[in-house]
Amino acid sequence: MVLRLGDEAPNFKAQTTEGEIDFHQFIGNSWVVLFSHPADFTPVCTTELGEVARRSKEFEDRNVKVIGLSANELGDHHKWVKDINEVNKVNVGFPIIADADRTVSTKYDMLDYQDATNVDTKGIPFTIRSVFIIDPKKKIRLTLTYPASTGRNFDEIIRVIDSLQLGD
Repeated sequence: MVLRLGDEAPNFKAQTTEGEIDFHQFIGNSWVVLFSHPADFTPVCTTELGEVARRSKEFEDRNVKVIGLSANELGDHHKWVKDINEVNKVNVGFPIIADADRTVSTKYDMLDYQDATNVDTKGIPFTIRSVFIIDPKKKIRLTLTYPASTGRNFDEIIRVIDSLQLGD
């Protein structure tokens, strides 16, 4: 399914580092940045999640909740959060979805079909670096997809949030 700007963000239930969530309930009356990363414990992903944690006040000031996602298991996420905190001298205070069965990443078209090396032991693709900005009405307002090898520009993501909120 192709998601377009203005579409309702698909709802889902998932296990996260902060417990089970219902995505639409998680959104509540906030804006949300939903972003995926290829794999836990990799250098680019570790620095990206550290950067998001470092910018938590900027997101909070804009009424934005942040939630990450990868195809790793929940136990791996918990171990990795400790690593992110230690390496980046931050406190990851946002949930990370464990999507090992690819249910959520399939709904949001976050799987990396172009890179045959970005797969698990069963040959199932891992996620790429996708970003979705979702408004309080649960509408998709921005989608970005980066190759697995390229980190995101969070200055640009915050700039887009400011622009969208100003226009509303």
